[in-house]
Amino acid sequence: MNKLSSHMSGTSTMDMSAAPSTPATTNNHGNPMMHMTFFWGKNAEILFSGWPGYNNNIGMYILALFVIFTIGFAIEWLSHTDYISRSENNVTAGLIQTVLYGVRIGCAYLVMLAVMSFNGGIFVAAIVGHTLGFLVFGSKVFKKSTPLMAYAKASELPACNC
Repeated sequence: MNKLSSHMSGTSTMDMSAAPSTPATTNNHGNPMMHMTFFWGKNAEILFSGWPGYNNNIGMYILALFVIFTIGFAIEWLSHTDYISRSENNVTAGLIQTVLYGVRIGCAYLVMLAVMSFNGGIFVAAIVGHTLGFLVFGSKVFKKSTPLMAYAKASELPACNC
């Protein structure tokens, strides 16, 4: 029997013992599927296989929420802080700017992948992390504003577009 007819008839010879663990949802053939809609609960898999896991461990889930919140907060810090002194030469300043941009974009993609787990708590943690980070580092709430500083560039890094 060829692979196509075996697939069409619903039989399979594929060994599923090596398949990574996923949420408890299964398709018609009993194979595990990922969530494609938002769900609430501590039994989720975020970023890494088995983390925080499906063992009803609330502590690991809270740690995952804190990690995603912290990464979102750090992204806003990286986006709105001026790291490069005016006395640095262009090559050094450009290298620092490039490394920090890479770190910020890498963190932004990690948050995006975590949100793609479709876990409602992770989504809220990411939004709150970004929002509070912007409040502290990007908004005018905690900045000393002078008429000349009102239009100054807040960061040497380009805007985050992901």
